[in-house]
Amino acid sequence: MPTDPSEGWDALAERFMQMRSGVGASLVRDWAIAQLPAGSAIVDVGCGSGVPIAETLIEAGFAVSGIDASPRLVAAFHARFPEAPVACEAAQLSAFFGRTFDAAVCVGLIFLLSKVDQAALIGRVAQALKPGGRFLFTAPLQACEWPDTLTGRLSRSLGQTAYAALLDAHGLSLVASHSDEGGNHYYEAIRPRDPEPHTRQSTSHG
Repeated sequence: MPTDPSEGWDALAERFMQMRSGVGASLVRDWAIAQLPAGSAIVDVGCGSGVPIAETLIEAGFAVSGIDASPRLVAAFHARFPEAPVACEAAQLSAFFGRTFDAAVCVGLIFLLSKVDQAALIGRVAQALKPGGRFLFTAPLQACEWPDTLTGRLSRSLGQTAYAALLDAHGLSLVASHSDEGGNHYYEAIRPRDPEPHTRQSTSHG
């Protein structure tokens, strides 16, 4: 039986776009401005139509690319931001444009996925981040499950301990947590910079 890579969201794209509020946009913008150099390349994972997250980052001068599994939401993103690269594909399977980014944001997506796909997504993000790159994503602090209000599908947060372990397994470090005006919890991780190579000293034997 065929599966829906968008986890039910493509069929509800119009309704989702009508309902999506601006909650979280100011937090993501302020975080990006504080943590990243001006004009940094950011990939919006689960970008939807681009409103409000990609929109506020583009307005702040960042170079944003988007990934989403819903054809309808990707079409809306492209119509709104024709200069921004966008790919219609499942994030946990994406090659992330075959490039690396200074940061990745993932708002409202990871907890829609199975535990296996959440781990795969974190792995894909880790591969797509430059050394020193940052990853900001939303999921509840505690481990829990609940039915999504729009799709009716099961959502699941793995909780802080599990997310920290998954991040560590893929070479990322959980460094901070944040909360937006709607009470949504954000995890912030970083890919440590590569250590400076040690200078190899030659030795002579007499």
